[in-house]
Amino acid sequence: MIGLLRPEFQYDSLTDIPVEFFLLQGIKGLLLDLDNTIAPWNDKSLTREVMDWFEKIKAAGIKACIVSNNRLPDRVSAVADILEIFYVYKAAKPRKKAFLKGVNTLGMSSEEIAVIGDQLFTDIFGGNRLGIKTILVLPIDEKEFTGTKVLRLMERAVGRKVRFSGKQSGVRKKV
Repeated sequence: MIGLLRPEFQYDSLTDIPVEFFLLQGIKGLLLDLDNTIAPWNDKSLTREVMDWFEKIKAAGIKACIVSNNRLPDRVSAVADILEIFYVYKAAKPRKKAFLKGVNTLGMSSEEIAVIGDQLFTDIFGGNRLGIKTILVLPIDEKEFTGTKVLRLMERAVGRKVRFSGKQSGVRKKV
């Protein structure tokens, strides 16, 4: 079980991941968590840095799909529409079905896709169960859904030191 909670790579934030990294890994598609990965929890606003990062991946021919446990389609679609990417809401991660729906939406094999998220028990566990490359990022903000706070306690129990990305420099780490 613990091995399924181990991401293949780690970065401080989404925007610290260089496009060249994906190209070197043969990654052509991304399944991304929304809350505290792309935007702060329950917030539809995006930073210029995030919007620029998505423009770079699109320019490189990399497709993206938000896979969110958020139950409100308007919240998820608002961000997806701004970024002009696909989305899956009410995903019930870490269920395989949610990730498979994202894989099918992108129309490529799971070997060409990476999952990017800020949680071990949803994003990383779910991606690893399907053999998809996983990338863990630090949560953007301390403000989170109550259920996520419980998962953070469990993450600490398995040894993850949770900190928040803020303005820290990004260093790629192969785990």
